[in-house]
Amino acid sequence: MNSLNSSRPRVALFEPRIPQNTGTIGRSCLAFNMSLDIIKPTGFSFEDKYLKRAGLDYWSNVDVHLYESFDDYKNFFSNSRIIALTKKSSNSISNIIYKDTDILLFGREDTGLPDNIIDKCEIVGGIPMPGGENESKTGGVRSLNLSVACGIVSYSACLQLNLLCK
Repeated sequence: MNSLNSSRPRVALFEPRIPQNTGTIGRSCLAFNMSLDIIKPTGFSFEDKYLKRAGLDYWSNVDVHLYESFDDYKNFFSNSRIIALTKKSSNSISNIIYKDTDILLFGREDTGLPDNIIDKCEIVGGIPMPGGENESKTGGVRSLNLSVACGIVSYSACLQLNLLCK
């Protein structure tokens, strides 16, 4: 289990709405040995059966921490860089030089990260999606599912930091 002082990136969810996504992200965090921070309010209860079903029997082992607001969260982790992950960014996640103290911040499933939250982050990045560029003509997608995007970014950060074999 991670502690608040561990030297691994953390995943933070800003006001998540869908319990299945949060459960799946929790499983990914456990697989990559990362903490999962949830910034309230959420769109579900932590007793939600869908959250637990998506997390399977792993949910009780996920290192989950709850925070009342983004400002409280940012103040608590004042020595960490917060990397906002958003489809609004043209800065590819592959351009980011990750640090083991970074926080990977993801927004709500329905509205993403608001601009006032993005403005408070040190870095803004996104996942390039060549299939999404011509959405109306090719049937491409606007964005990835939150849990998929979180898995891609978490894996990329851990791979770059050589944390996958530790």
